Amino acid sequence: VQLQASGGGLVQAGGSLRLSCAASGEVGGLNVMGWYRQAPGKQRELVATVTSGGTANYVESFEGRFTVSRDINNPVKRGFLQMNSLKPEDTAVYYCNIRQSGGIYWGQGTLVTVSS
Repeated sequence: VQLQASGGGLVQAGGSLRLSCAASGEVGGLNVMGWYRQAPGKQRELVATVTSGGTANYVESFEGRFTVSRDINNPVKRGFLQMNSLKPEDTAVYYCNIRQSGGIYWGQGTLVTVSS
């Protein structure tokens, strides 16, 4: 299984970005997509997860500003992280992963930079 996260970039504080995660290979029909981030000098942290059926769970500190979802046209292999009201402290490399029977697979990350 290979994962590709995309959609990062430079945005001003208060702006929005939507990240995408696309999986390829032997992706199981039942899986959980996770979104994580790693800010400079900090550990990687979980943002939210969303199942292939669309059930989302958020780390409390991200609920309300961030929304995870799956692509209605390809819910098994594609997902999104919508980020609103971005703050400079949201600057980080954002990663997606997929957890399924057989293992956990990670993408390479996409950089989000929020300027003040």
